[in-house]
Amino acid sequence: MPDVSTAEAPLVLVNHNDGIAIVRLNRPRVRNALNQALMGELVETLETLDDDETIRVLVLTGDERAFAAGADIGEMAGVTAIEMLGRPNLTRWDRLRKIRTPLIAAVSGYALGGGCELAMVCDMIVASESARFGQPEINLGLIPGGGGTQRLVRAVGKARAMELILTGRMMTASEAYAAGLVTSVVPAELYLEEAIRLARVIAAKSPLAVRLAKEAVLKAFDSSLESGLDFERRSFNLLFASDDAREGMRAFLEKRDPMFTGQ
Repeated sequence: MPDVSTAEAPLVLVNHNDGIAIVRLNRPRVRNALNQALMGELVETLETLDDDETIRVLVLTGDERAFAAGADIGEMAGVTAIEMLGRPNLTRWDRLRKIRTPLIAAVSGYALGGGCELAMVCDMIVASESARFGQPEINLGLIPGGGGTQRLVRAVGKARAMELILTGRMMTASEAYAAGLVTSVVPAELYLEEAIRLARVIAAKSPLAVRLAKEAVLKAFDSSLESGLDFERRSFNLLFASDDAREGMRAFLEKRDPMFTGQ
């Protein structure tokens, strides 16, 4: 089905309030299929928000039917290997991975192929009971190309990731929760509300500590235990130079809520 919505509306919608930015994929007629234009706009939007010091948490979502049902197959059919290598796909995934602000995926409906990979590149996933996750590229004679073979293994383990990728089957929200892929599962009408609630909790913390904590956790996937522990210790010590750490400890001793400023 052709996507006529892009001629009339932006591909990415943004709404922010109280330090939380909600970023919505906006190709509803094609279940938010990730074409080149959408991915380009999404990455640029998230990077701009990441540079905004007033934004403390990002929530990425689609709509009730789909978070993102996969890549835009129409854009890939007939493309040669050389042409694919010339596209900025891989660098865009790397840029998403470098977003420093905590990123929560609010998923309802389909999160398949590139959509599943997009959810997994986020730091947390709040899923509707209707959510379905999967890497069905094998059905097209392909394999995941946005990190699916690597991130899914880290999330659910080798055996289950191998079965999902080699069969192309979809995983229910409850199965994804049991496997450790998602943070929480809530009724369909509450998935975005729950993601925003989680974002508010995180937004109330020290933004310096939150960013360093996120980076330290990600180090667990990208480095040896020794180098990860070294990064954690250096980050821990560094935070003692911050006003937020002094305020947090003082507030604890004075039995009051801390007032974090990001300094």
